[in-house]
Parts: sequence; structure tokens; C-alpha cells
Amino acid sequence: MNTLREFFRRVFFLLFAAFLLFEEWGWEPLARLFACLARLPLWARLERRITALSPTGALLAFGLPVLVLFPVKLLALYLFGRGQTALGLALLLGAKLVGTALLARLFQLTQPALMQLRWFAHWYPRWKTWKDGILAQVHRSAVWCSAQALKRKAKAWWAEKCA
Repeated sequence: MNTLREFFRRVFFLLFAAFLLFEEWGWEPLARLFACLARLPLWARLERRITALSPTGALLAFGLPVLVLFPVKLLALYLFGRGQTALGLALLLGAKLVGTALLARLFQLTQPALMQLRWFAHWYPRWKTWKDGILAQVHRSAVWCSAQALKRKAKAWWAEKCA
């Protein structure tokens, strides 16, 4: 029983770590990309309205992309079921990229209002500490260290070839 529990714990850890790594990789750059849209007058006005939302309104705005992208992800699953794997995968990855970018930017805009919610202010630092601990574990792993060494070698090789 303990062996099975340990197996599922490891599988969950690997899946969750992969999810967190993707989010971590994309969060800042994708948020910056969406922030560039604020140069457009209509988008800038929308962002100003979002930053002025009440804490409850900010929570609703932050949750909106999840609701909007859910049918898109269901469509991707439908396409998988119909044998259109490439199209389903492209749709799923596109939804994940857009969703991450939108959530990252919305979080930047709504975090001050969200922190006014007592339960959010209580749980967010705990979530962040837990998430950072998992990422630290991944970054200390042999697989991660090997991948980073390989990345450094590839960069050095590329720089040498392009010089």
C-alpha cells in the first residue's frame, strides 16, 4: 500500500512540477507581452478599469479567463477523441499560452485588490512559499542540473559557430 501511495505521490509531483515550470517559464514574459498592449488606448482604458475594481470584482476578473478558456479546452479534447491530435494539441497549447498570458497580466493588475480579501492575503503567501519549494526541489534535481549543463554547452557551441 505504501509503495502504491509513494508511486502516486511521485507521479503527482512530476505532473505538478511540470505544470509549475511551464507557468514559471511563461508568467513574466507573457505578462510583459500583454502589458505591451496597454499602448493601445482601448486596452489601456480597460486595464485602468481593471485596476480600479473592488476586491470582489478583481476576483471575478481574475477568474474570467478560466471560464472563457474552458470550452476551448473541451473542444481540444473533442478533437483528440476524433483523431485530430495535431489540431487538438495546437488548440490546447494555444489556449494554455493565451490563458497564462492573460492570467499573469490580470494578476499584476488585480493583486492589490485581491490582497484586500482576508482569505486571499492569508493563503497567497503560503501558496507562493509552497510553490517556490517545489520549484527549488526541481532545480536541485539531477535531471534539471543536467539539462542546464546541456543548455550552457549548446549556447556556447552556438556562440562559437556564429562568431
